[in-house]
Amino acid sequence: MMTKMNTSRFHTLFPLGSHLCREPMPAMSELKGDMELLKKHGFNLIKLQENWMLDEPSEGACNFSRYEELIIHAAKLDLGVYLGLTCEQAPHWLYEKHPDCCMIGRDGRPILYEAPTTLPSDGKPGPCYDHPGAMSDHLRFISKLVEILGRFENVVVWNTWQEIGYWGEAVVGTSVCFCPHTLDSFRSWLATRYGDMDALNRAWNTRYPTWEAILPSRASRQSQAVDLNWQTFMDNVQIANVLKARAAAIRAADPLHRPVFAHKGGPVFASGQDWAYARCQDFLGSSCYPAWGCGHDWDDGHQRPFVREHALLTEAWSVAYAFDHIRSASPGQGHPGGAPIWAAEFQGGPISSGLHKGRVPSADDIRRWMLTAVGSGITAISFWVARSEIMAAEQNGFSLLDSTGDATPRLDEAGRIGRALNIHADLFAQSSLQPAKVGLLVSEANYQLCTHLAQGGDHLAYSTRGWWRLLWELNVLVDLINVDHDLDRAGEYPMLILPFPLALSEAVAGKLVGYVEAGGHLISEAAPGRINEEGFCNRGELSPTLAALFGVCQREFTMVREPEGGTRWSPPERTWGEYLEATLLEGVGALTGQRLQANVYLQTLDCRVGTEPVLRAGDAVAGVRRKVGRGSAWLLGTYIGHNGNAYRDTAIHAAVRALFVACGVAPEHNGRLIVRKRVTAGKEAWLFTNPTTERVVEPVNVAGCSQVVDLFGGEIVQVGDKVEVAVAPRDVRVLVVERERMVLDCSSRKSEGVSC
Repeated sequence: MMTKMNTSRFHTLFPLGSHLCREPMPAMSELKGDMELLKKHGFNLIKLQENWMLDEPSEGACNFSRYEELIIHAAKLDLGVYLGLTCEQAPHWLYEKHPDCCMIGRDGRPILYEAPTTLPSDGKPGPCYDHPGAMSDHLRFISKLVEILGRFENVVVWNTWQEIGYWGEAVVGTSVCFCPHTLDSFRSWLATRYGDMDALNRAWNTRYPTWEAILPSRASRQSQAVDLNWQTFMDNVQIANVLKARAAAIRAADPLHRPVFAHKGGPVFASGQDWAYARCQDFLGSSCYPAWGCGHDWDDGHQRPFVREHALLTEAWSVAYAFDHIRSASPGQGHPGGAPIWAAEFQGGPISSGLHKGRVPSADDIRRWMLTAVGSGITAISFWVARSEIMAAEQNGFSLLDSTGDATPRLDEAGRIGRALNIHADLFAQSSLQPAKVGLLVSEANYQLCTHLAQGGDHLAYSTRGWWRLLWELNVLVDLINVDHDLDRAGEYPMLILPFPLALSEAVAGKLVGYVEAGGHLISEAAPGRINEEGFCNRGELSPTLAALFGVCQREFTMVREPEGGTRWSPPERTWGEYLEATLLEGVGALTGQRLQANVYLQTLDCRVGTEPVLRAGDAVAGVRRKVGRGSAWLLGTYIGHNGNAYRDTAIHAAVRALFVACGVAPEHNGRLIVRKRVTAGKEAWLFTNPTTERVVEPVNVAGCSQVVDLFGGEIVQVGDKVEVAVAPRDVRVLVVERERMVLDCSSRKSEGVSC
């Protein structure tokens, strides 16, 4: 029997949902009552989290009756159901049946932990699904679940993995998995990647006699080729194989062919792994808990107790950065019909871990977080959770509703925003973010190399994050561009930025040369391709291909002190003379009048004919521009991105703005308000963020718009072709503009054979 309802409407709505509960389930009456409250507040979706250990405690004895009852009740309320799997919380019988399906830690010992509940960490790391028996049994279970619960048409989406990953070091104290099955899979992948043993040995400078001799280091992470490849495999291939297998099982069992996705606990910034995961099912989502942290230790303002205004701003732009990353990793991003982007777990209440309870989010917090995420292109929000957590480890935390009671200001506000978004679901429920002008390059090879070096991973992520914030504050929309997936469309971006590019292959360097020759503008930080993708240093300390592109050779590469005697990222000296004094680089040529702070290292350069200096450190050249083909290549001899968050200075923004001007990139809006746009044919949503501590009023040109309305019905003050946009401190305002006259005029002109 199928439960019938009109589910086609869920494809035209902005899904606003909430996770109903964490196992063990409370009384059914409480759950149904919470469903009714969510429906009353304008929610159209509830999430149920399935748990394999609880649902098949004995092999073959599956019981999904509680889910069935809740799904039927949801259908009566016209609520869709978002159903998530928890396959890492595996039943005990699986380990009895397959004793060798346990994951193996780096030290060679089996992981004997079997999660009895969803805490901690949803059962992670779980069994190893490279074991053929464990893989087969868990896919059989998934197929059975979909066969039974797929009868209900109001199940609208399947989630195969809640917060993708094993989290071995965090949960059980060791990375995973070093079992024979995973090692065999690793070796097979290496054979495909390198072709034969001779090619691998030449690339790695090794002399392995057979594939079976290859083993990742067991002592710790090393920056050797075998370890770089091992972690690349575990992060991007092994997990991806499990994701693909689950998605295939669901698709084969689901008669209605509903979407399949999975979600991250959060992006891995500056890594390419999210691009790999996004291609394993229909789309990728992410959790979002803005108040779980307040930035990085190196940031300005990162001193406890935190200042309220600093914390609120950090929360806001961190949400935007996270979803820009997830959106950028999604197939078809930036184009109509691109993959959805789900905020699959969104903070609804106070962070609670043990006896550490965070602040209770206000209605203002909820509005800031939700609208900021919408400004980064998300197409759905599901809160964690409806009513407060009952498990002691997260006691009474996270929820839109308190432990008792039928309403809270944060629930009211979430519902109000959801209802407003659904009035314009044609804008917000599909991929509709305006195209970006700048690409911020991401390389998995660089990520792996940097994370295997002391401090390297911190510096790469920090520089990438800082560049993103500089662009955000300067009103220039940016996409993260993966060099392994996206360079074939790099020409869509007038400007690409290469942050902290220590490791780079010559193949990627060659593609960047092609981008510049075709008219693009490439901005690189210091020492691009200092190391190749296999962990070996290039002679000359630069990529040979990029050294030719920039028209330089390296003179010196030296650590430089932080301003004001700081020690945020600088290691203690081992002896005299390791550091240059804190240095300001002076702009010359195209950057005359600008100045930039040298961070981490200072690279000075000797120029070849045709290369123009743009930065100097005293008499030495510390930055260049070279025009190549129709484009230009810029090499900045330090790490500018660090100043996006540390040792901030308005001069940095001015210098970066001058770079944009030289590359023909204009901001979306000239003013203090930050603007993002969701765009469809004839209709747009303009989201204005006020990052300051005072009310800002700025004029915005609305020429050609037939109608301008505030998303929440606020007053519009229009004089001629200008609208005065007023935004409260640290707040977001949304205007919806109609362009019907423009579209009609354009259509009529085209019918007359006139181009628009």
